[in-house]
Formats: sequence, structure tokens, C-alpha cells
Amino acid sequence: MSWKNIKLIFLREVRDQLRDRRTLFMVAVLPLLLYPALGIGMVQMTVTFEEQTRSVVVLGVDEIPSPNLIDGTKFRSDLFKDPGGADKLRVISDATGNLEEHEIEEELRQEFTQFLESLRANEKKLQRLAVLERDFRRDETYEQSDPELAELIKEQQALRKEAIALLADSPAEVVILFPAGFKQAYADLTNSIAGGTVTEEMLDHLPRPFIIHNSANERSEIAFSRASKALAAWEDEVLSDRLSHANLPVAFTDAIPITDIDLAEADEIAANVWSKIFPALLVIMSVTGAFYPAIDLGAGEKERGTMETLLISPATRAEIVFGKFLTVMLFSISTALLNLASMGFTGKHMLTAVSQGAATPLGDLSFPPLLSLLWVVLLAIPLSALFSALSLSLAMFAKSSKEGQYYLTPLLMVTMGLTMFCLNPSIELTPYYSVLPVVGPALLLKSLLLEGATSSSVVTYVLPVLITSITYSGIALWWAIDQFQSEGILFREAERFDLGLWFRHLLRDKEETPSFSEATVCFVLIAMLQFLFLTSMQSSPEALNGPVRMVQVQLIYLIATVGVPPVLMGLLLTTNLWKTLKLHLPNWKYLVAACLLPLSLQPLTLELMSALDPFFPPLPPGAEQMMQAMATDTVPLWLTLATFALAPAVCEELAFRGFILSGLQRSKREWLPIIISAMLFGVIHMIPKQQFNAALLGMVLGLLAVRSQSLWPGVVFHFVFNGVQVLAARLTPESLTEGPAQYVFRVGESGTIESVSFQPAFLVACAVVSAGLLYWLFNSGKTSEHLDSKSNLNGSFAAE
Repeated sequence: MSWKNIKLIFLREVRDQLRDRRTLFMVAVLPLLLYPALGIGMVQMTVTFEEQTRSVVVLGVDEIPSPNLIDGTKFRSDLFKDPGGADKLRVISDATGNLEEHEIEEELRQEFTQFLESLRANEKKLQRLAVLERDFRRDETYEQSDPELAELIKEQQALRKEAIALLADSPAEVVILFPAGFKQAYADLTNSIAGGTVTEEMLDHLPRPFIIHNSANERSEIAFSRASKALAAWEDEVLSDRLSHANLPVAFTDAIPITDIDLAEADEIAANVWSKIFPALLVIMSVTGAFYPAIDLGAGEKERGTMETLLISPATRAEIVFGKFLTVMLFSISTALLNLASMGFTGKHMLTAVSQGAATPLGDLSFPPLLSLLWVVLLAIPLSALFSALSLSLAMFAKSSKEGQYYLTPLLMVTMGLTMFCLNPSIELTPYYSVLPVVGPALLLKSLLLEGATSSSVVTYVLPVLITSITYSGIALWWAIDQFQSEGILFREAERFDLGLWFRHLLRDKEETPSFSEATVCFVLIAMLQFLFLTSMQSSPEALNGPVRMVQVQLIYLIATVGVPPVLMGLLLTTNLWKTLKLHLPNWKYLVAACLLPLSLQPLTLELMSALDPFFPPLPPGAEQMMQAMATDTVPLWLTLATFALAPAVCEELAFRGFILSGLQRSKREWLPIIISAMLFGVIHMIPKQQFNAALLGMVLGLLAVRSQSLWPGVVFHFVFNGVQVLAARLTPESLTEGPAQYVFRVGESGTIESVSFQPAFLVACAVVSAGLLYWLFNSGKTSEHLDSKSNLNGSFAAE
């Protein structure tokens, strides 16, 4: 590979992009203008909305006991922590002359007058509704077998409708009503408390004021929040007055005074804010920055007709792709970092301004330390590399820029989903998450900003995150180079998709084996069926009562969601079901290898998974229960073997080494279908530990299917591998220390089944046997392939 050619192509593409005003605007101008404008607009909108004066109607003002709640046309200002809080509420009351004191328009004054009259006319209904609302909460369910109870609930619903209609077009956001006789009843209760003669009946019959608001209306909620603070402060004063009247100390109601100590420092609060903003913005802007340059350098090159000129240059196709990749990556990093810088400065000033006067102020919202900011830049490199390579690969496949946007939009949506996942406060950096694409760098950056760049618990994850991120980027770049090598992809015609035509084409123009897209649809169908099945089981937990029932449901689940789809799709979409599902008998040597390989690989995989236990999250409760059901003697052995060995062997092989692998093999490649089918096989297992194990074994199963050109060796391998696990789950530690078993197993000091492991010498023997079988399997198909190609070549010469 010539770096001189790569440099020339890189400079060419960068110059072309810099001449494109749209690219310059998206990368440089938009971030510098967008966030300040949004920040200023949001602060202005928030302040404007919060500062607007809201209206509260108070009915029964003469029934308010002392001390006073209302001072003229507003609540008393000393009831608010913010001195200006009282000015944000306009209090309209039924006190004489109250409306005349307000400086409002005559039309609005008339509306309030009419509204007060409506409230007086419906006061008894509103009081009745308050009693029913207190007795029957709407978020609780009640047995309505009692006719009297049903009638009360019906009355409550009718009164609610009348209250909604009454306040629907009212000029007030909140209504506070003090019932008739409240002041006198309150005074009598206070005197009874002072005299020690208070009874429970007096408390039950005490009239209660109530407040009406609408939580679905933001204006009403703001007014309700302000009025509630004033009422709470006034209630404290009333309570103090009552205690004083009863010769009781004011602190009497504080049975256990608790002091709140908040240990959060200003820099910790700022770090918490940045740990939510920076990782999400870095991921989203990295993929967005790669989006448009990749489309322009891939599909745009085809539209302009300059792809042919580039291909006849002295640079190899790998060098051309590498130059384009570096260009897209440059703009991806630039977009991400410029957006971060602009958002950082805007967020600092905006959040600091908004937090002033808040219950938990953010202080000056200082920026993260320089070392943490350097980590932001460093982690932007592998993220941008991954998104640049993926975007370039998809853009190369597209014929037009419009088609390229269709292909790249799912990538953007998946990235946003992963970003939301990382923002979840319960998701923390673990060994498993550290090796996942996108998730690992995002969570690492989140931890670095939260705990500091020198935290030993975080630094240990730096190397795994960087290595795996670089690996994913390399695989994506290799895919882009592979795409560029294909003439059919570079010069393909744009496709016009019609669902009806596509479906009729599938049913009429069948082929012997499925296509790549049909294989993909099969996998998506299996995933959707599994999701629907598991969701229905969660809503019907009674279907999983008992180990036997649980195992039976698992058997039905495997057949219905994994076994049925490939068979149905093979019947509907192909002309040769036998070839599609690879059902013909193989050479006997592959069946022998399929019997021996699982026996030699089983101990190695168990030891590997045991060593990697700390790396993976613990099994979910449902999986633990399923493992216990597999090991219990209450479930017949034949049913356990059928569920956990035979059904997976047949159903999963039909799907992944049958229909899906056949569709992937239409690409005429050897290893790519094996790798992709193994990854899909791992993904469908859902549990992280099983995903890793299944993906590794999927490589062996795929190699067996490709070399033997038959499904049956994989079925035998799968059945033996799972069957041995089922039988091992029924063993006891005592049975493993007697006879020949002692040369295979060793039991730990605890003497439990969990402490059982394999003897080192036995593991070495298994490794030797496995390596020999895999080596033979790897090379077994090459001789026949060479002879086939040689015979084809001789045949072509004879024809000439």
C-alpha cells in the first residue's frame, strides 16, 4: 500500500469537501450558531413562561383563620422564599372590592365576575366532589359488587365531568375553596385541643378546604406549584399558632428532627452534568459528521460520474478507500469536537443561568479537567473511525445520494438507541459493556468524567475499550474495501422498491436457494417471534408454574419461534427445500467428526466460560430458573433432553446453518457467511454469556455445514454438545470422585457441584484432539474445491 497515493487521494477529497458549502455549514458553521441560538432561546422561553402572572381564585376568603393568607390582591410576600414570588400570582377572591383593586382589562374583570358566580352556584357540588376524591382515589381499584359503593363512584365521575366543564374555559388556573363554617370549626377544634377534649369524631367532621388544578395544563401546574408553597408556609404558621394556643412548644410536631447533609461539591455536580451531555453528543455527532461526507464520497461520486476517473488512476482500490476513509473520519472528528466545544460553552452559561435560585444550584458549572477533555478527544478517534467506515461502506453500496440516505438512516437510529441506553443511570461500565461497539467508549467517557481520569477502577477499562474499538473499526474498513472491490456494487443501478411487486416476485420467481435479503428477513422474523413470545409469557406468569411446565413452554417456544420460520420460508420462497436446508446425507467422516468434536470441545468451553464469569453480567432470574429446571429430577430426563438438546439441535440448525447460511452463501464467499451466521446465532441467544459461547460454537457449526454441504453433522454436534450438558447437570459431586471419573474431574474443597472442574491433563488432551479435528475439518474441503476448479478450467479449454 502506497501512503503517497493515499495522501494524494486524501488531499483531493478534502479539497472537494471544503469547496462544498453544505459540508462547511454542517461541520463548522452550524455547531457555532446552533447551540448558542438554542440556548438563548430556551432560557428566554423558560424565563418568559415562568415569569408570567398566573391567576388563582379563592372562594370563601372570610372563612380563612388567622394569620392572614391573602394581602389585598396577592398572597403575603413573606410566605415565599423568593421575595418576588407573590407578584407572580394574581389572587382573585370573593372579598368585597377585590376585583376592583386589580389592574386588569374590563373584559377580563367581567370573566372573573361570571366565574365567581358559577363557583358559588356549584360550591356544594365541588365540596361533595372533594369528599369523594378523598375517599376514592382514581389510581386505586375497588370491588364494585356493593351497589352503594358503585353508586358513589358513579356520582364521583359525574361530578368530575361537571367540574372539568366548569373550569375548562375559566380565566383562572387554580381554584382554592374554603367551605362555609370552616373558620368557626377550626376555632372550636383549637380550643378543644387546648382543653384536652378533642375527639376523633371532631376531626372527621371538620370541614376541609380544597384546591382544584389540572396537572395536564402547564400553566395550571405552575400556578399550583406557587400556590402550594404559599399554602404550606401559611399552614406552618397556623400550626404554630395552634400549638401556642394549646401551650405546646412549636417543635412539638417534629417527632424526630432530621438534618439533611448534602455532600455534593460544585465540581461533582458539574461532572455529573457533563457526563450526561458529552458522551451522548460525541456519539451522535460522530455519526452525523460521517453521514453526509460518506454519501458524497460514495454515492455522490457515482452520480457525478467521476468514479471511473478515480478507478483508472495508479492508486489501488484499497488506497482509494483508505483515502476516502481518512477524509470522512476527519470531518466526523471535526464535527464531533466542534459540537462538543459549542455545546460546552453554551451549556455552561445556560445551565448556570437557569440554576440560579433553584433548589439545587449548579454553581459556576466548571468545565471538566484538562486530562478528561483529552480523553474526550482520544475516544473521538475510534468512534469516528467506526462510523466513518460503516457510513462509507453503506454509501458505496448506494447508487444515488437519496438511496444512500435510506441506507444510513438505520445506522443513525441504532446509534441513538445505544446512546439512550448509555444515558441510563443504572448502566455502568463493566467488562462486558467495555468490549461492545459504541457502548464501550460512551460508558468509558461517562465514567472518566464522573470519577476522574486517574481513577484506577476506570483506567483498567481503557485498554479493552481502545483495542476492541480499533478492531471494530478495522473490520468495518475491511468491509468498505471489500465493497469497493466489487464491480457489481460500484456500477449497480439504482433500485426502485415496491412492496407488492417484491412480494409477488418472491412467490413467482423462486430460486433454488434463498437470497441474502430473504436470509435477513428470516433472522428478523425469528427475533420478532421470540420477542412476542417472551412478552406474552411475562404478561402470563401463571403459564410457567413449576419446572415441568417451564420446560414444556421452552420446548414449544423453540419449535414455534426458531424451527417453523425457516421451514415455511423455504417452502414458500425456494424451489429446492432439500438444498436450501442442506438435508442430504453427508460423508460418514463428517458425522464421526460431529460426534467427537463436541466431546473434546465441551470441557474447553466450560473452562473458558468459567474463567470469563467475572467478565459477564449475572444470569437473569428467568435463566437461573430454567437451569434449575434442567437439573431437577422432577422433570423426566427424556423431556429435558428433548427440550435442551434435540429441539435446539434441529430447530437452530434448520434456521442458522440451513436457511440463513444458504442465503448468505449466495455471495460466493467462504468465510463471510460462516462469520455472519455465527454472529447472528450468538445474538439470538439474548443472554450475554450465552451469546459469546454460541458465537464461538457457531463458527464450528458453520464450518461443519460448509465443508460437509449438509445440515446433519451440525445437528449431531449440537445434540451431543447440549446432551452432555443436560446429563452433567444431573450428576452429583460424589459420583465424580470414583472410578475413571477421578482422572477427568476434580472437586473443590467445598464439595459442591459448582466447585467441580477438569483435570489439567484431561484439558490438554481435549485441546490436542480438538485442534487435530478442526485442522482436518479446515482443510477437508480444499482438495475437492481445487479439483472442481481444475476440471472446470479443463472443460473450458476443451470447449474452445
